[in-house]
Amino acid sequence: MKNSSNRIFTAAVILLLLANLALVYLMIRGKKVTDHREGRKDPMEIMIKELNMTEQQQAAFKSMKDEHFKNIRPLFDSMRSVKSQFYSLMKDITVSDSTIQQGEQKVLDQQKRIDLMTFEHFKKLRSLFTAEQLPKYDSLINKMMERRRGSSRDTSKGKKIGRAHV
Repeated sequence: MKNSSNRIFTAAVILLLLANLALVYLMIRGKKVTDHREGRKDPMEIMIKELNMTEQQQAAFKSMKDEHFKNIRPLFDSMRSVKSQFYSLMKDITVSDSTIQQGEQKVLDQQKRIDLMTFEHFKKLRSLFTAEQLPKYDSLINKMMERRRGSSRDTSKGKKIGRAHV
């Protein structure tokens, strides 16, 4: 009886070991972990191609984009700090509702500044294009903003959405 139990136990261990080896093999051979941006084109490249921009438009577009990011990057840094302060409030079990609302308002104010700067940036970019290019530009901007709205997860559809910056 004891010998029979040892055989069953040994067989179970061997089967589990083989199953684990098979899973490891399939994981290595299957999808490789990649950067989530890999395979996605740069939004600027997409716009250049889709709008068939001239060399002058491309140069102005790049200059305006670089200027925008130079100006908005500090706001993103500040947003991280404001959010960090806001979420640190949850450590304090005695935190008042008014303190929470003040923290929330700081986050909202910072996001408003970012959104207004981004809106103005896209509005200025719009001036670069011809009447024939504008409908395509407007369509591309709408698509990018749709993706941005779900910044990390669109829970209504259950799909992952990324951010696009131009």
